[in-house]
Amino acid sequence: MINPENNDLYDLNEALKVENLTIQDYEEICKRLSRKPNRTELGMFGVMWSEHCCYRNSKPLLTKFPTKGKNVLVGPGENAGVIDVGNNQKLVFKIESHNHPSAIEPFQGAATGVGGILRDIFTMGARPIAVLNSLRFGNLNNPSNIDLLRGVVSGIAHYGNCVGVPTVGGEIDFDDSYSGNPLVNVMALGLLETNEIVCSGANNVGSPVLYVGNTTGKDGVGGASFASSELTTNSLDDRPAVQVGDPFIEKSLIEACLDAFKTGDVIAAQDMGAAGLTCSSAEMAANGKLGISINLDLVPSREDNMSSYQYLLSESQERMLFVVKKQKIDYLIDKFNKWGLHAKVIGEVIEKNEVIISHKNKTVAKIPTSALSDDTPFNIHNVMKNPPDFLLKKWEWKENNLPEINEGKIFSLKENKSFSYSQIILKLLTIPSIASKRWIYKQYDYQVQSNTVFKPGESDAAVIRLREQNEKSKSKVFSGVAASVDCNSRWVSLDPFRGAIAAVAESARNVSCVGAEPVAITNNLNFSSPETEIGYWQLSSACDGISEACKALETPVTGGNVSLYNESKNKNNEITPIKPTPVIGMVGKIDNIKKAISSGWKNFNDQIWLIGSNKSETTISASSYLEYFHGEIKGRPPKIDLYDEKSCQSFLRSAITQDFIVSSHDISDGGLAIALAECCILSAKGATIELQKGLKRNDNLLFAEGGSRIIFSIDKMKEKEWLDYLKKSQINSKSSLFVKKLGYVSSQSLKIQIQDNNICNIRVEELTEKFNNSISDHLSI
Repeated sequence: MINPENNDLYDLNEALKVENLTIQDYEEICKRLSRKPNRTELGMFGVMWSEHCCYRNSKPLLTKFPTKGKNVLVGPGENAGVIDVGNNQKLVFKIESHNHPSAIEPFQGAATGVGGILRDIFTMGARPIAVLNSLRFGNLNNPSNIDLLRGVVSGIAHYGNCVGVPTVGGEIDFDDSYSGNPLVNVMALGLLETNEIVCSGANNVGSPVLYVGNTTGKDGVGGASFASSELTTNSLDDRPAVQVGDPFIEKSLIEACLDAFKTGDVIAAQDMGAAGLTCSSAEMAANGKLGISINLDLVPSREDNMSSYQYLLSESQERMLFVVKKQKIDYLIDKFNKWGLHAKVIGEVIEKNEVIISHKNKTVAKIPTSALSDDTPFNIHNVMKNPPDFLLKKWEWKENNLPEINEGKIFSLKENKSFSYSQIILKLLTIPSIASKRWIYKQYDYQVQSNTVFKPGESDAAVIRLREQNEKSKSKVFSGVAASVDCNSRWVSLDPFRGAIAAVAESARNVSCVGAEPVAITNNLNFSSPETEIGYWQLSSACDGISEACKALETPVTGGNVSLYNESKNKNNEITPIKPTPVIGMVGKIDNIKKAISSGWKNFNDQIWLIGSNKSETTISASSYLEYFHGEIKGRPPKIDLYDEKSCQSFLRSAITQDFIVSSHDISDGGLAIALAECCILSAKGATIELQKGLKRNDNLLFAEGGSRIIFSIDKMKEKEWLDYLKKSQINSKSSLFVKKLGYVSSQSLKIQIQDNNICNIRVEELTEKFNNSISDHLSI
């Protein structure tokens, strides 16, 4: 009989508010239990039925994603996705968010975000080999946003550097919509070290349940529910819901777990992340279609007088739950103790499909496993049939709304004065969202493990060498993986469908630009409240876009994360939603890392070429130029022809493999002019470019975005062979793609001519100074 510490008595309305549950949820819980829940059980349902854990608002939309492919070994449903990358090697990868914790405690929020995603990776039996991050903050003219940036970057650097996993790449954007609600998304990659993938389903009735790792405290209690609600001016009161991490214990946990997995004595494994012991025990039981019994008196704790509620909902870091072979329990405990970790049997697998929790010799919770983690409720929303009127109005914007170009100068609608093209290029290079992120990645150890091929910022995607795990191979040819995280939030806010397609396309394009073949994605869907018509329409439309792009590019979804209610409420109860931000984490494979290329020019007099699609739109609409120079976020993002996008990337990779192309960089924020400038900056070499005017405005030629375009340079010693290769491919005559020469690599300056008119001549040193120092200059104010 349940008699849990007198917690049958509680104020229902207050409890439902704390647990972020509705009265309908409560009635459903009573129905499933055939009785009223006690306070501890209500807390368990609160975290397990939260958006963060059960995707109750997004679950119907996620079924749209393609999840199968020739390289996919494990798709959605496990701790992380797994793909085959050849040479009998398996890559494990996933992305997760820690947005709300980072908003109120930026250092620990970001640090534990890194720790949590690493546990998802090594729980599968993989050694973490790389971390990337996708960050969003409010504009840096606000001191509070600067504090958040400093705290988050320090947290990521602290945890990643100490645990010994390189932070190899990422992206960051600044916009006022993130001022009250920054985004901290962390992606991790790992290489499988075990013969078999370690999964989370418990089996073998009577098998011991082993708790390993750090002790349990009161930090992070209710973190999952906290992550599933909006941020308000009172959110600082929720600091106890933020976990505190210890990267040195995590490092020991990585080594001890991988060592234990290799023995074959671990039947199932689950990390204690969101919802802590509640989630890990319930999911292990449900995935194994069995039950689990836990005795909280046996759980290693760091604080006295903890209640059952606190034990079960604590999100203390660096903890794992295993189901192990009974006869090997002492052997495994000894292994973990040698690493200075707690290891204790706290329960067993039972036949009846229930999660049974005892504390102080009393049963404090008894819940069917399916009720908690399998048969969870989902909210049904109606999707708007048409885009909202305010967006339709923005889509009416046309380029002829811009001022006429007068004597080689353009009048800025934002600053009410005219600028030359050179001044505009320099101005765009200082925008924090476009400028170098050197101040950030210099704080990360990106060389630990000695497998990072390019430094952050040098290439469009990170490239990691894959070493043979058994160290027996004498091969001098190493394969590798490439990874990129991308999302143009402005495009998604103006058209969630097109913007999401573009996010997938750009992440694949970045992977192709280093010479790797895109294989699969993980995604992090950061959106505002799904309870508003527009919020849910944005989420639904973006999922449609991701699905369409992934099918066309043959990059299935292996898993990911949904983070909703990303919005802030001020003292006047005014809500500011973030720009919808579906971050795409793309991974690709490359057979020989010696073939991988970076973005900067390589040799003087190398030819500079452009590839793109005549079917994919190229426009100033929704561009960085329009926002940052003219102060307008208007227009419809350019449409991408996904067939052409795939063909562009395939052609590029083939030319890279055959050693024609020696550098490659996609055209994105700021258009062609900024892409050219970035290649000059990265190489300390100039470029001489000649463009044909045609019917387009000069600022369209320079700053338009879209078009599936990539600039690349050809080895000057292979010019004849390249032209022969291009002729044989018949790419310009038999398809809607175009490949054309723009100029050549030169010294000292970026020079651009349009129809024989010199419109730009900027020394590389000036480009570099503006680009490299923008963020640090903002932070020194």
